Amino acid sequence: MTIKAIIFDVDGTLADTEDAHRIAFNKTFAENGLDWNWDVALYDKLLKVTGGKERIKYFVSDFLSDYQKPENFDEFVKHLHQVKTSHYTAMLADGHIPLRPGIRQFINDARAAGLLLAIATTTSPENVDALLSVGLGKDWESYFASVGCGDIVPLKKPAPDIYNWVLQQTGLAPQECIALEDTNNGLRASLAAGIKTYITVNNYTSNQDFTGAAAVFDDLSDLDAFYRAAGLPLSK
Repeated sequence: MTIKAIIFDVDGTLADTEDAHRIAFNKTFAENGLDWNWDVALYDKLLKVTGGKERIKYFVSDFLSDYQKPENFDEFVKHLHQVKTSHYTAMLADGHIPLRPGIRQFINDARAAGLLLAIATTTSPENVDALLSVGLGKDWESYFASVGCGDIVPLKKPAPDIYNWVLQQTGLAPQECIALEDTNNGLRASLAAGIKTYITVNNYTSNQDFTGAAAVFDDLSDLDAFYRAAGLPLSK
């Protein structure tokens, strides 16, 4: 079946964002009087869980056995995540997190060829907007036929919900799409939705299990090689 759409993950796929998230979390913890510090090794473990609020809860439940949760724990976590998002989007606005190699060209090539583009991510709408407003321009939303992000579905990756939502929004069959991901959780989500998936790894995900992926790349710096592997008629 002819490929009609490309569905992109965001964090780690469109840009190397994870360390910026980690720094923003640590700033938030310090501002809120918490002695929590997520170093690179710990954050690598926490990335097992998708979603910022979910990651905080996972940290508390699995790494802080003596921590006494406040009665309004869910609201406390929500507040921390909101503050963290403000720090993270400020870093994006300052241009500290560029798009990964080849991403902008890939998007432009796909649009020129008439392919639909979509986003399927667990990150918040604010984060997506802050990243792509800098990386693609203020009219970035016009590039995409569907933008699935944040809490728009009840279950986050590795559940396929966000991909199923995007498929429903675009009216496309899974076989008409390919997905671009960077994590095992993302791969499991897209494969569960029936979508052929390609991986671009980063420092946090290079050693993860990508069994089932159509191909694994370090990045998209060699776009022609990716286009040939994916069977996309975009090579120059």
